[in-house]
Amino acid sequence: MVTVVAKVENNLLVHELQLGEQLGECVHSKRRSDFALMLAMLTEDVRDHSQFALPVVEEQPRDISTEALRKEFHLPDEAPLALKNDTQIQEFNQAELVHDNQLASLHLENAINPKPLAFRDDKRHVPHQVMTNTTTHCQQKHRTGTGQVSRMAFNAKGWLDAVKTSMVKSAQVNVHSIA
Repeated sequence: MVTVVAKVENNLLVHELQLGEQLGECVHSKRRSDFALMLAMLTEDVRDHSQFALPVVEEQPRDISTEALRKEFHLPDEAPLALKNDTQIQEFNQAELVHDNQLASLHLENAINPKPLAFRDDKRHVPHQVMTNTTTHCQQKHRTGTGQVSRMAFNAKGWLDAVKTSMVKSAQVNVHSIA
């Protein structure tokens, strides 16, 4: 009995790939009854059809870094955040193009060779005007770069012993002065 069930399960038509080219031949030779019979013999559960049982292909993870995307889309280098040195200030001399109303040339040049977005990229920079309005102590701290006060060495146990000793001595002094 078990072998009969196994043979029947092996011979069940589940999806159209098991029929090979027979479905196509029935359509071309106009054998509608054979075509209808073969379709009726297929399973009615659409999840068992061959298009839902395609092999899974694992794709390699794509490199989506900024550099790879710029290379793929043929984009120019990213605009730097700040000037690297003072000689780059000459690159910002675009007044002549604006004066001659050549804004398209200006946009094109900036797209091909992007200009830095700011003159400096120093998070710790404080403008001179602000620095002159601070105390001399603050100016000295800024010049030396010591933002936080350094902690002094502290012996907590020694300090507590000294407090305890002074309390005992003061209690003895009070007792002797009363008597």
